[in-house]
Amino acid sequence: MKALSISVSAMLVLCWFNCNVAIAADNTLTDKEKSAGWELLFDGESLAQWRNYQKQTVSPLWRVKDGVLTLTGKGGGDLITRKQYDEFELKLDWKIAQGGNSGVFVLADEAGQYVYSHAPEIQLIDNERHADAKTDSRRAGSLYDLVAAPSAAFKPAETWNSLRIRLQDNVLSVWQNEVMTVHIVLHSSTWDKLVAASKFADWQGFAQQSSGYIGLQDHGDLVSFKNIKIKELP
Repeated sequence: MKALSISVSAMLVLCWFNCNVAIAADNTLTDKEKSAGWELLFDGESLAQWRNYQKQTVSPLWRVKDGVLTLTGKGGGDLITRKQYDEFELKLDWKIAQGGNSGVFVLADEAGQYVYSHAPEIQLIDNERHADAKTDSRRAGSLYDLVAAPSAAFKPAETWNSLRIRLQDNVLSVWQNEVMTVHIVLHSSTWDKLVAASKFADWQGFAQQSSGYIGLQDHGDLVSFKNIKIKELP
């Protein structure tokens, strides 16, 4: 019994240490990431690198608490980075409320009325409850209405998901929870056929930008983000 007690105590100490290490690592960069050129877009406290679409401020409905950025109510507006990016790799963690819907935009500009007017979107959604997810190209991790993500890439609502987006040499690749969900060459014949068969077929200027903002969508539902980091690629 004594040996068992010591073993259990050791396991508890190890668990406490590992859990605290994991929490401390949120919204930070490792030395390896720093040397590789990664930069934080969210440090767990400040939204200095973000603003609302077509504005210079951030709605108070986008709140930061305990190292997590959360859209707390409808009307917070879409967020975009203050800087534009052309070739990059982006990583973040996201969590959606039950029945919720949101998205991450790339190559966004401010020429249209909405952030999605010209920007491709990686869908964030509750696959199990939201009606839009009945269409496979509108499920979590998909390139919205263009390329469908496999269901194996999605975790249940109210659970953290990891997302990685890479854009280089017109190749857009996406991984969700370490599962590749998108790999497409922008403006290729395959791309053109997908766009022509989508809701974007008649959207002038869609995905035509060579650089643009990263965007986080306000779709009116509770959604949270953390560990948002980016690396510009040569």
